[in-house]
Amino acid sequence: MTPFFVSWQAFFAMGGYAFYVWLSVALTLLPLLGVVLHTRLRRRALFGEIRRHQAREQRIRQAQQAMGDNNRESDLI
Repeated sequence: MTPFFVSWQAFFAMGGYAFYVWLSVALTLLPLLGVVLHTRLRRRALFGEIRRHQAREQRIRQAQQAMGDNNRESDLI
């Protein structure tokens, strides 16, 4: 099997079409990178929102239990 390009310089020159080839590569990879970064940021934000929601639910349960304990104590008096 023989390589299509004789040298790295020929590979990067792309037979005189380097500007168009590498521009198209960049215009393809940049949006893909943007999607990856956006997904990671949204995932981090979603997990933070889930943690806050769970902490709030736990505080509500603890407050309800404390209210229930207070009601039972007042019934005994």
